[in-house]
Amino acid sequence: MIDKLVFSNLAHRPVRTTLSVLAIAVEVTMILTLVGVSYGTLDGTSRRARGVGADIMIRPPGSSIIGLSGAPISDKLVDFVARQPHVAMATGTMVQPLSGFDSITGLDIDQFTKMSGGFHFLEGGTFQSDQDVLIDEYYAKEKKLHVGNKIQLISHEWRVAGIFESGKLARICVQLSVLQDLTVSDHRVSQIYLTADSPDHIQEVLGNLRARLPSYPIYTMEEFTSLLSINSVGLLRNFIGVVIGVAVIVGFIVVFMSMYTAVLERTREIGILKAVGATSGFILGLLVRETMLLSVLGTVAGILLTYVTQWLMKHAVPSSLTQETVYFWWPIAGAIAIAGSLLGVVVPGIKAVKQDATEALSYE
Repeated sequence: MIDKLVFSNLAHRPVRTTLSVLAIAVEVTMILTLVGVSYGTLDGTSRRARGVGADIMIRPPGSSIIGLSGAPISDKLVDFVARQPHVAMATGTMVQPLSGFDSITGLDIDQFTKMSGGFHFLEGGTFQSDQDVLIDEYYAKEKKLHVGNKIQLISHEWRVAGIFESGKLARICVQLSVLQDLTVSDHRVSQIYLTADSPDHIQEVLGNLRARLPSYPIYTMEEFTSLLSINSVGLLRNFIGVVIGVAVIVGFIVVFMSMYTAVLERTREIGILKAVGATSGFILGLLVRETMLLSVLGTVAGILLTYVTQWLMKHAVPSSLTQETVYFWWPIAGAIAIAGSLLGVVVPGIKAVKQDATEALSYE
């Protein structure tokens, strides 16, 4: 009986029902998209770091896990590191932030190739002149670039010399010495990668470097990539918390307005139910079930919409934003949507159960 009333009430007002479901869907999509982009960004950074082929990474003092700005390390430190026992080779790179999420990386292509095996080029090849830039396939797709095209970066015109398969170091690479000159950072680098002469000596090299360079964050690549998680990156964790808070408020407002309007529209209906003996619990249960159904439909629609946002990012901004499907967040997002929705039904529910049957029947 009560389920039939729930479905008939929602079907009788298709516009309000559809708008409520869509609003809850947007709430769920907002949460899942943000989480998916966060995981995609961190996993992409981790994958490119592993692609360098290094055993150990040295970062500037005070630097965050995912952010680098400028070149605070003297390249003399690269030579110092390379001379340490059991270090096979060391190379420094420079990272210069661009607009948005992009950055340009300067590297010594010969050392990088020796360490990582080099780029796998899909078009073109390595640097031919100081004005050449190498870009990965996703950046090329987003900017619609091919070998030979010109591109403006850091107020300088570059020629695309090669387009490489994504997954190694960075999306945009130029020669280290050229980037140093352009940014007035002569003999400076942003971070140092090194390899040990044997996997058995990695921990020994790590301990030696940490003792000699106590102010520098030094990680094995396994340690560094393990730190690239939502819980380890405070900024992302806090941002997700804020968005979830906003999403709960959105769900509360949407369901509150929907249910409050429904109570007003069905004043006479509630009066009839009370007149024939319906209890306050029955009426409140009716509203709660309607809310739960709207929340479930909205959650399913929201999950489906995340595939739309994923497709849009993949085709519109493939190099800037990468959205992953984080399945274990589906029930979390659904629970958040339901919680916000149930909060929104409290006031309308109290109003409904407090209505006097006589007054409700005379309501026009």
